[in-house]
Amino acid sequence: MKKTLITALGVTLGFSLISSPLYAQTPEEKGLSIAQEADKRDNGWGDQTSDMKMVLFNRQGESSEREMRSKTLEVMGDGDKSLSIFDKPRDIRGTAFLTFSHTQGADDQWLYLPALKRVKRISSRNKSGPFMGSEFAYEDMSSQEVDKYTYKYLKDEPCGDGLNCFVSERYPTDENSGYTKQIGWLDQTHYRPIKIDFYDRKNALLKTLSFSDYNQYLGKFWRANKMEMINHQTGKKSIVSFANYQFKTGLQDSDFSKSKLKRLR
Repeated sequence: MKKTLITALGVTLGFSLISSPLYAQTPEEKGLSIAQEADKRDNGWGDQTSDMKMVLFNRQGESSEREMRSKTLEVMGDGDKSLSIFDKPRDIRGTAFLTFSHTQGADDQWLYLPALKRVKRISSRNKSGPFMGSEFAYEDMSSQEVDKYTYKYLKDEPCGDGLNCFVSERYPTDENSGYTKQIGWLDQTHYRPIKIDFYDRKNALLKTLSFSDYNQYLGKFWRANKMEMINHQTGKKSIVSFANYQFKTGLQDSDFSKSKLKRLR
């Protein structure tokens, strides 16, 4: 039950380190323990809401903006549930995106398109496709469950602003993933993701996601107020800003219903 990339969005994507064991770990064992500890440190927030602004930039630097609301429910024993509702611009107002993440098997995702007045199921084979024209893929919008990857610890290194980071690789076990691997930098003090490199199916660097402007909530949980995804192959980028985080708002499973997507406002 890891927070999604959209609520981070983290997912977020977890890379961390537990206390040194009494025996020498292999890089694979250490990488797994890193992911498990990151996940453990972000358990217990229950549910959360936030306001989001997404700015899309093309290769020429021209931009377009989108505003949305996000809701996320932590699910014990499985992946989290998340819902995003678009408010602006007017032509996509009412568009809603629902995700049921799972610890095992393919995630369930649906997109309601008000112009067509229908709910579209996102096929697991299409999870590498762009989410609403952004540089985030559909699979980036799911909660990042530990069991969906294998891991390898690489090294420690400085990562800016006086921080030292753990650097780890993780490899998706899902054959439909658009990535062969991801390399993540996580600060050694608070276990916050700082940067993630995504490699495509040809093992070439595809995208880099950077996290910044962190705040802590409930005395424990860190959330980035800004996330920037740069596509190195197309020259495009997407910047997501978060505001008005609220936790333990009383959201329930019934608030995340496929049957209600058409009635959301």
